Formats: sequence, C-alpha cells, structure tokens
Amino acid sequence: MTATHVEQTIEDPQGRHQTVLVHIGESPLAWLHARGHLSERHYLAGDRLRADWEKAGLGARVTMRWDAAPRAGGRAVPARQPDPTLMQLSARERFDGAIRAAGPGLADILWRVVCAGEGLVAAERALGWPSRAGKLVLTLALDRVAGWYRVA
Repeated sequence: MTATHVEQTIEDPQGRHQTVLVHIGESPLAWLHARGHLSERHYLAGDRLRADWEKAGLGARVTMRWDAAPRAGGRAVPARQPDPTLMQLSARERFDGAIRAAGPGLADILWRVVCAGEGLVAAERALGWPSRAGKLVLTLALDRVAGWYRVA
C-alpha cells in the first residue's frame, strides 16, 4: 500500500462489509474516462450516481456527524435552506431508481466501480468474472443509468 492508496471498509448493497484498496487521487470512473474507455455520457451518468450515493449517506461513516442539534427556543433556521433529510431521501430515491434501471446482474459492477471506487480488475476478480468482462458490463450498466438520469 502506497501513500496514494488507502484501504477502506465498505458496505455493499446487500449489507456485507468488505475491505477494498482505493486510489485516493483518482476514481476508477475518471481513470476510464480520461483514457477514452468511457464516453462523456457514461462518465456523467456514473458521476451522478456516485453523487446521489454520497448525498444519500449510503457509504460507511468514518467520522461523527457535526450537524448542530436544534436548540429549544433558539433562532429559527431560514425557510429557504433545504431540509438535509429531504435531500438525503431524494438522493436515495434517485440512486435506487438508477440501480433498478441498470437491471439485475449489472448493479454489482456499477456499485463496485462507481460508488465504492474499486478498480475494474478488482471488481472482476471479486465477482468471479473473466478478465476484461467488467468494462463491457460496466458500459452497459452506465448506458442504462444515463437513460434513467436523462443524460444527453
């Protein structure tokens, strides 16, 4: 393990905890896009999925929450600020919809590479797939997710 890689314990969609090695400087999705393996449409769809996953709070928490607790009799929060709980629920609904749009058999590679930050080789190995199958399946999954997010 080098300074640019960290081990992270993550929870997969089935609730199982796994340890993965993550390159902290670049996501696998950005790496594939930068090298011409993913179209702009696929990259944007994956980025939206990852953003919704993070906004929904579906990743493992590594620190405590620093949100201020409401005070009794304190000042009211301005009405124009969005409710973080509603934003989190909306992000969860979008994430779940995108995963459903990907369909059975495609959500695993999608979640591993886009959300958990696993590289394609590690994801293929973990899923028991042949070498180079991951990129094809990931592209199919991202195409469906792009359609669901209506990415042009």
